[in-house]
Amino acid sequence: MRRNTARYGALLLFLASFISVKAQEDRSAEVVRSSLIGLEYRVKAGFNVGGTAPLPLPAEIRSIEHYDPRLMFAIEGDVTKWLNSRLGVITGLRFESKGMKTDAKVKGYLMEMVSKQEGALKGVWTGSVQTQSRSDYLTVPLLATWKYNKRLQLELGGYYSLLIDGNFSGTAYDGYLRKGDPTGEKVLVSEAAYDFSDDLRNNHFGLQMGAEWRAFTHLNIYGDFTWGVNNIFKDDFKSISFAMYPIYLTLGFAYLF
Repeated sequence: MRRNTARYGALLLFLASFISVKAQEDRSAEVVRSSLIGLEYRVKAGFNVGGTAPLPLPAEIRSIEHYDPRLMFAIEGDVTKWLNSRLGVITGLRFESKGMKTDAKVKGYLMEMVSKQEGALKGVWTGSVQTQSRSDYLTVPLLATWKYNKRLQLELGGYYSLLIDGNFSGTAYDGYLRKGDPTGEKVLVSEAAYDFSDDLRNNHFGLQMGAEWRAFTHLNIYGDFTWGVNNIFKDDFKSISFAMYPIYLTLGFAYLF
């Protein structure tokens, strides 16, 4: 009985090894077939650093007292179609998070908030604001790529992002609010909360540029810079009087198949 068990075990081990080798051969064959028609696959993983900001900085924001970029990540799978030995087109699918935390001093800042003492308030705020934002996106890039040399590859194009989940909220503190307009009734506020998460836009477009450096045969180091071109808030959102744009730098590694 022990001999039969040992034989079966040896046979299963042999079959498992054969299947593993065969699968590896099939994958290798598929990669070879793809390369023959100019296709190249890669998986990317990195961290996003940046923020959501108005451009240019409006007069209402007097100073940025603190900035925390938080730890945001990006995971992407994409395919490159090489048109010749140096030029190609890239597209794929990226899951990414973008966010930050800031403290700022503002004056004449249009705001809606909820105070424990005064309840719901709307008007022009002067004081401090602490804002936390985080957005999770599914992003589709469309880029042109150019091989500068055997190691360096440059990319330029655009992207479309679909918002999966988002938060934009914070606290207004140590200041006063003029109800309605700058000449309205003055209300002193020690602390009040605001939450504009439901007003975030679902569809985003932007520009992307980047570079990859071939560190090893299958491993690249990359950096991507993205700049959103439409406001993160919906068109009918009026609680903040200026548009805000996501501007981020992604640094990470890419594995080439």
